[in-house]
Amino acid sequence: MEAACRQSAAFDCTPQPAAHRPDWMSALPDALPLSCLSVPGTHDSLSLFGSRRLRCQSWGLEAQLAAGVRFLDVRCKLERGELLVYHLCTFQRASLGGVLRRTLRFLRAHPGEAVLMRIKEELPLFARPGFAARLRRYLAEEGGGRVWCREEVPTLGQVRGQIVVLEELERQVLGIPYQRLSISDAWNVLSLERKWAQVQQHLETAAGGDPATLHLTFCSGNGLFTCPAEVARFVNPRCHRHLQRRSGQAVRWGVVIMDFPGADLVRLIVESNAPRGTAAVPGVPAAPVWQRGRGTPVRGASLGTRTAVRRVGRTSQHGTPLPAPRLYRRTSAPSEQKRVARSCAPEAPRSWRTGRPGTLAPKPCLLPSCALGKARAGTCHRLCLFP
Repeated sequence: MEAACRQSAAFDCTPQPAAHRPDWMSALPDALPLSCLSVPGTHDSLSLFGSRRLRCQSWGLEAQLAAGVRFLDVRCKLERGELLVYHLCTFQRASLGGVLRRTLRFLRAHPGEAVLMRIKEELPLFARPGFAARLRRYLAEEGGGRVWCREEVPTLGQVRGQIVVLEELERQVLGIPYQRLSISDAWNVLSLERKWAQVQQHLETAAGGDPATLHLTFCSGNGLFTCPAEVARFVNPRCHRHLQRRSGQAVRWGVVIMDFPGADLVRLIVESNAPRGTAAVPGVPAAPVWQRGRGTPVRGASLGTRTAVRRVGRTSQHGTPLPAPRLYRRTSAPSEQKRVARSCAPEAPRSWRTGRPGTLAPKPCLLPSCALGKARAGTCHRLCLFP
């Protein structure tokens, strides 16, 4: 990094964060939708290598998660059948499979947490036809059933210990449709003052807007006469002061996405979910359900499953008014043209001889489409991919 790098409350380009908050979500109630949270995130989260115009972070993936970052921005290219992480044309020495495994390793150690992950194809002149299929395979094989791939925005209790996917695919559903969220991402910066004005405006929109909508505010940027570090040195301290004015209050800032975030800026975002000494939501017990006897967090549905929408009342079981999670619909293609990924696991065990419902000892999977060659109770393994 440049000699001018330094570590401050809002800006940090050193290899290790000044503070660690690996379990901050564990104190929040299960009933809270993710759209009601304030979440620190990083832009181009794996962009650690390249010139000063390309580097966006100095903390590695594990350091970001330990510091409290819960939104990751992962850009991939399909090369020789593998999804590799890139920033523009620079390989970042990582693969999507490795990112998923490392993130899930962190979540196994901290089961009260959840990580939002935006997965995007980097710089496609035209969307490569094999990208979506390869992404589906990665999520199935590496996700291990701990990846949220539905369209609806879940509650925190539904996705503890899981990765929540935000995707930008044209004709397949593999997560929350990214284009349907409220997003401010003015990445091409010609004026630093104007960039900050756009960030500030969207932060206020998130704080006072529809609580059922997930808001994403990108504090990051690049430009012909600037670079990510210079934009972060200008915007991050102003964001820190803006949030500090309402320190001690419960404010929904949405997902705040930064380059080179400082540890104290992360702290302000995290603590806006619940002021010190108070419950996160009045009337809702602070101890989440996963700590009260379940043992393991709730797992999501099978990969890409489209489910019926259950209307949830505006009041939780504890009497606290909470917005129902919103189901977002894609507009990139008509719904009848969208291909939704299916699980090959049947609803009930079936005989491997006759195909009728029944219970037999486990047999090796005999289906030619099975990618894993395994079976439980005579059925194809739930993670094998359908043809």
